[in-house]
Amino acid sequence: MNAGALDGIVVVDFSRVLAGPYATMMLGDFGAEVIKIERPGVGDDTREWGPPYDAHGVATYFNAVNRNKRSVVLDLTDPGDITRARELVSRADIVVENFRPGTMEKLGLGYEDLRAIRPDLIYCSITGFGRGGGAELPGYDLLVQAVGGLMSVTGTEPGDPTKAGVALVDVLAGLHASTGILAALAHRDRTGAGQRVDTNLFSVLLSSMVNQASGYLGAGAVPQMMGNRHPSIAPYQTFDTADRPIAVAVGNDKQFRAFTTAIGEPALADDPRFGTNPQRVAHRDALCAIIEAAMKKNGADHWYSVLTAASVPAGPINDLSEAFAFADELGIEATVPVPGSSTPQVANPITLSATPVTYRSGPPALGADQVDISDLSPAGETPAAARP
Repeated sequence: MNAGALDGIVVVDFSRVLAGPYATMMLGDFGAEVIKIERPGVGDDTREWGPPYDAHGVATYFNAVNRNKRSVVLDLTDPGDITRARELVSRADIVVENFRPGTMEKLGLGYEDLRAIRPDLIYCSITGFGRGGGAELPGYDLLVQAVGGLMSVTGTEPGDPTKAGVALVDVLAGLHASTGILAALAHRDRTGAGQRVDTNLFSVLLSSMVNQASGYLGAGAVPQMMGNRHPSIAPYQTFDTADRPIAVAVGNDKQFRAFTTAIGEPALADDPRFGTNPQRVAHRDALCAIIEAAMKKNGADHWYSVLTAASVPAGPINDLSEAFAFADELGIEATVPVPGSSTPQVANPITLSATPVTYRSGPPALGADQVDISDLSPAGETPAAARP
């Protein structure tokens, strides 16, 4: 087996719930040794966030983001366990935490405390609203979606704000955190110096609003919810068919001409109201009424076949069962068996040609790995067995 990109890197993970655990699972998939610190008797909150539960009675929510980790129970109100936590960090490369700002400092586990014993430490903090004026605000994904503007543009119509169907901001924050950590590792490789990495859910969401945020900053446009329509592209939305909706994503004039021909309305491409994308956006309601009338003549599967053959981006609205089946049809390995996991896991979506991700262990039982410090490699050192 090829060595992982992060083989020999040790992560002490004080995070819980989703953003931090997602980030550390990604690092674990890349080969890092991740030691998850959990509360005695309780563990990570998500161990009890069910139903659904797996065959061992563990919430599948926990299983989603905790493979390739070892679980160590420490009581962070106990001075002896604080000492043990510091000993673990002394042999680590990375610390990840997502407590409220100030909590780790009160425990003697803040960045300045730990860099004193590990000067090249990379210390990542994930908060809800930063370490300034928002330090006391609770960092729950739903709240961030609400106050960060995402719910204001998500929903069928004004007055019906809707959250995303998953804790999207937590996932995005985890990805940003892992990117920051990898950048800090590259810096340490060049200079030998560690550093603090900070991110927060609120800033991540504002950054992830991309074109919507840019439209406000650059043109003063405050976006509103438009259902499944796109504010700047048409037709780019779902349409009813004879049986169920289908998504159509026409991104340019060439695709629009192919689309109109495929649905039996070729004259639309030469209509002065619809010839260019800005014109289509300006006359969206009239255009969509004609399109929907045409598409109701056949079902979604028919239109998916016809539009795909015409190189027009389109697809039916799948549930998760259908989505995984579709991945199988495309030859995408979307699920993987993981040793020690009672159920398949969703595969890491990143493919590395020289240092592929690995799936070494399933989500750990609480306190299953009261790891001995001597088991760990010194920080920054690759174990001899993994060296070329």
